[in-house]
Amino acid sequence: MQSTGLIPEEHREHIKTELNEKLQNPVKLLVFTQEVECRFCSETRQLAQEVAGLNEKITAEVYDFVSNAEKAKEFGVERIPCVVILGEKDYGIRFYGMPYGFEFKTLLEALTMASQGRSFLSEDTKAKLAELKTPAHIRVFVTLTCPHCAEEARMAYRFAVESDMIRADVFDAAEFPDMAIKYMLVGVPKTVINEKTEFVGSVPENLFLEQVLAATR
Repeated sequence: MQSTGLIPEEHREHIKTELNEKLQNPVKLLVFTQEVECRFCSETRQLAQEVAGLNEKITAEVYDFVSNAEKAKEFGVERIPCVVILGEKDYGIRFYGMPYGFEFKTLLEALTMASQGRSFLSEDTKAKLAELKTPAHIRVFVTLTCPHCAEEARMAYRFAVESDMIRADVFDAAEFPDMAIKYMLVGVPKTVINEKTEFVGSVPENLFLEQVLAATR
């Protein structure tokens, strides 16, 4: 690993190749930070900038949560550090914390989805989501060492990309202990939708869809 790099040197070429193959349209990472009283703000900013350096279609913009409060409000950013992933539009994809460990792959897949504007969901799921009349705010709580968490986080992002009615926020539970207490986390991944339905564990697409529909009735 490079002495100052967060992405291991031995992985950089593979990631570059993957991004070159999958990215179609420009994507943007908005990083909301605050140097004072933010544990991993500087590292999150560095990671986003390193990722942006791997492909010309990716740009990274950094905003201070306090001095750029209007920008944070515009994108509904509640806490820091936060990474907003944008494609041709805002798909409602947010990561709170530092998207590292198993969640680094989540970040890369989110970039692919935002770049292509594709959710990679089944046609049946797409049809049902097209009928949504009530917004769904999905919160997924993860830890960076949990492989099943990454699967659930990516599923939430797919739903957000597919429907303008859905927003997906992924939280590193270790970064926000007050959130862990509020939502009574005893295991991860834990998904909460509209403060109405919640479940623990990684579930397949059809069951995730059932939970979204239940929360929007």
